[in-house]
Amino acid sequence: MIAVVQRVRSASVTINGQVVGRIDRGLCVLASIVKDDADADLQWMIDKLASLRLFPNGDKAFDLDVRQIAGSLLLVSNFTVSAATKRGRRPSFEPAMPPAMASVMFAQFITLAHATGIPIATGRFGADMIVNVENDGPVTLILDSRAE
Repeated sequence: MIAVVQRVRSASVTINGQVVGRIDRGLCVLASIVKDDADADLQWMIDKLASLRLFPNGDKAFDLDVRQIAGSLLLVSNFTVSAATKRGRRPSFEPAMPPAMASVMFAQFITLAHATGIPIATGRFGADMIVNVENDGPVTLILDSRAE
């Protein structure tokens, strides 16, 4: 699983002019399920999101995690995050899991996220979404459950 994670002051997802997910302070997560991802990849990602110390505490810029600031997670499925771009000028989405399987895995990811007790908002899998982000910092990371 690969995710682009942004520390935000606020973030929202709009579909057809209607806000379907919104958070204030927390993390906006654009996540892609990759071929051959397993339950362990989902669990690794949610554990990492819950425990990454990305928020300031006094003079320490990266000291608190999302729970400690009473923040939220906005989870947005985004298969383009796993695009292969090394060759040519058009991205290949071959690394992404096929949509039917990815939708089941993303639903499991959301369930795992809810189990953390962190407030969760989401987009809608497969929808044409507008994601508004007020990046705080800016702080943006790329997380990969398979990277060392």
